[in-house]
This record gives sequence, C-alpha cells and structure tokens, in this order.
Amino acid sequence: MDVMVIYSSRTGNTKKVATSIFAAIPGESKDMQPIEEYNGKDAETYFIGFWTDQGTCDMRVVDLLSELEGKNVALFGTCGMGANMEYYKSIEQKVKVWLPETCRYFGAYMCQGKMPMQVRQKYEMMEKNGMGEEKIKPLLRNFDEALLHPDSEDLKAAAAFAADIVERIKNDEC
Repeated sequence: MDVMVIYSSRTGNTKKVATSIFAAIPGESKDMQPIEEYNGKDAETYFIGFWTDQGTCDMRVVDLLSELEGKNVALFGTCGMGANMEYYKSIEQKVKVWLPETCRYFGAYMCQGKMPMQVRQKYEMMEKNGMGEEKIKPLLRNFDEALLHPDSEDLKAAAAFAADIVERIKNDEC
C-alpha cells in the first residue's frame, strides 16, 4: 500500500503528530512531506494534517483535498482551543467537505496544540482593556494548558489512529 502523510504546520504541533502517524504506518511504501514541499506524488492512501485557524484548515489544505480523486483519506489536526470533542467534530465537518465524493473517507484525529505567545499577549491585552474576566480567564487557562500539547498521550493516540486506519483499509482490500 502506498501511503502519503502530508501536513501543514505553523508552529510545529501538526508536524509532531504527522511524525507519529508516519512512524505507525507499517512497511516502506510510505512518504511524509510538509505541504509546502509536496510535489503531487501519487499514493493510494493519504493522511492529511492541518493546524486549525478559525475553526477550519488553511487554504493549501483545502486545495490539496479538493484535488484528490478516488483515494483513501484520513485527516488529522491540531487546535489550540482545548480538548473539546464537540469542537473537534465541527472542525472535522468543515474540513472534510473539501474531499471529492470519489474519495473514501476514514475519519479524523484531532488534539490540542500549543499556540504562539502572541495569542496569550492578545488575551492579556484584552483583560487589561477591561474585557470581562469571566471570558478572559478561561482563555488564559486554556492557553497555558495548550503549552503542554501535543503531549506523549496525544502522539500515542495519533499513532493508534493511523494503525487502525491502515488495518481497516488493508482488511477491506482483501
């Protein structure tokens, strides 16, 4: 089975997850590339990773997903806004719509990732300017928690996700 792991990573979080996913894929017929370096190499199965910006992926990922035809596809991503499964599902829904109907979609893995320090500075400025403490304190708490992610548990879960997808595809092909 030919597998491509392609990722878009702004802060390094999604690259870490991509590396865990790549390592969990058995065999030698696999490759991993950042989206900026992806040259259109063809594969049967794609793991496409992205960082989350305003609840969805960046346009390079949209373009890549839109071009895939008749492929096995699984998504993975990182998101600074907490380990909220409902939010993760909404991100998945917004991203997977870009897949052509000819693709076989196998699901998504999402985890929290650290955010740039400018985000915390923005929250602190909002707090300083009198925005309600009830709104800012949870954002600051989430930012601080996100600094620890993706952690080893997130990476293990990403690897398990990839191994499960590969096994499901393999069993379906037999």
